[in-house]
Amino acid sequence: MSTVLVPIANGNEDIEAITIIDVLRRGGVAVTVASIHESKQVEMAHGNKVEADVLLTDVADQIFDAVVLAGGMPGAEHLRDCELLIDMLEKHDIQDSLLAAICASPAVVFGTHGFVVDKQATCYPGFESGLTGAEYMPNEPVVMDGNVLTAKGPATAMIFALTVLGNLKGYETAQSVADGLLC
Repeated sequence: MSTVLVPIANGNEDIEAITIIDVLRRGGVAVTVASIHESKQVEMAHGNKVEADVLLTDVADQIFDAVVLAGGMPGAEHLRDCELLIDMLEKHDIQDSLLAAICASPAVVFGTHGFVVDKQATCYPGFESGLTGAEYMPNEPVVMDGNVLTAKGPATAMIFALTVLGNLKGYETAQSVADGLLC
């Protein structure tokens, strides 16, 4: 079974986080939602409260098939500033795991820490200057380059999550989930 880590932080974009988690679970992926804070309870950017499965410290030594980041502010900044998460992203990148981020996170997290250097990427408009070393693809809702997948924002959360699913479980699984969601 494919495994995915979805780290969450106070201020992450509600739609993105929930869509990622839900779509991947519908596709049969083992999703671990991990709070980067000292509490499992996280308050999203628009006030929804989400309880993580675990704290990030609980899964720090595990390797997942993918690490998927929601965006939103200041959630992306909290993810960027979490040293444990960045260490985990580096370890996963070395293992060629899928690294995926949407909205502000491609620029704020991946751009700040060098994960998009020499790659094509997209992000929420206005954050593109943070895609350090990347070729910004402004007209693409979702961009895949090597093991890095990036997407624009809340309206692209469904296609982003389905693309993650397709990369992990194949086109037929992603299409089946998409059909069930009327996509």
